Amino acid sequence: MKTLVVFYSRTGNTKKVAQKIIQSINSDSEEIFDASNIFDSLGYLRYCKEAILKELPRIKKTKKDPSKYDLVVIGTPIWVYTLSSPIRTYLEKNKNKFKKVAFFCTQGASGAPEAFKEMQRICRQKPLALLTLLTEEVRNKKNTKKVAQFTKKLKQNCV
Repeated sequence: MKTLVVFYSRTGNTKKVAQKIIQSINSDSEEIFDASNIFDSLGYLRYCKEAILKELPRIKKTKKDPSKYDLVVIGTPIWVYTLSSPIRTYLEKNKNKFKKVAFFCTQGASGAPEAFKEMQRICRQKPLALLTLLTEEVRNKKNTKKVAQFTKKLKQNCV
C-alpha cells in the first residue's frame, strides 16, 4: 500500500514524530510550509488568530498528489485547542483526494479530540488511526511505544 505522511511543524516537534512514522512505515513524505513563515512573536499571534477563526492561510505549493496514495497520514501541532491553520488549508485544498486517512498531533496540553473531529469533518471520512503526543513526550523521547502502536494500526489496516 502506497502511503504519504503529510505534516506541518512550526517548532520541530511534529516533524520529529512524522520522521519516526515515515521511517517505521517506509512512506513518502510532504512537509507543509506556510507561505509567510513568520517565526517571531507577531507570527505566533497571527497563527493563534488563524486557528481561532479557522482561517486558511496561503501555503507553499506541495509536490505530491495525495490522490496517488492509498493512505495519507496527516500530522499537525495543536494551536489554541485546534489544528494548525496550514494543515487546515492543506486539508481544504485536497479534501476530495484522500482514499484513506490517519491523523496524529503534538500538543502542549489538550485540544486533540476537537482537532481530530475537524480534520475528519473536512476529509469526510473516519481516520484509520489516531495518535496524540504531548510536547513533553516528544522532547523527552518518551513516545516510542505510542508511535509503534500507531504504525502497527496503520499496517494492519492497510493490508
